[in-house]
Amino acid sequence: MPLTLVQANAIVAAAFAKAREMKIKPLAVVVLDESGHVKSAQREDGASMFRVDIATGKAWAAVGMGASSRTLLGRAKENPQFFGALSATAQGKFLPQTGAVLIKDVAGNILGAAGASGGTGDEDEAACIAGVEAAGLTHG
Repeated sequence: MPLTLVQANAIVAAAFAKAREMKIKPLAVVVLDESGHVKSAQREDGASMFRVDIATGKAWAAVGMGASSRTLLGRAKENPQFFGALSATAQGKFLPQTGAVLIKDVAGNILGAAGASGGTGDEDEAACIAGVEAAGLTHG
């Protein structure tokens, strides 16, 4: 079953709640479906103009490569020319930086990705994980 708008909005809301708990503000959270299309995107008041684009790029990279952005960052360090070419091929939408996770159903099927921008990469990732888990889904 595909990712629903209700699930995507629940992920965003729970990610914002986790960010408040971690004292991160302001944050942007973007949820993409399995094809990389925006399902939900929100930017908190005061967030810079780049936050949504960065969160989208992290999520787009994750869903496009089928791996968390943390994993992709590690791969990019080992093969920078390839990952630079990926970013160019993706017309700049591909950001292999920590802060996005895959969204999976209980069977392990990829439903999309959630990305955040506003804290450190680790904080952004933690917000996304909290959002995905609160929506009753798993992450990778």
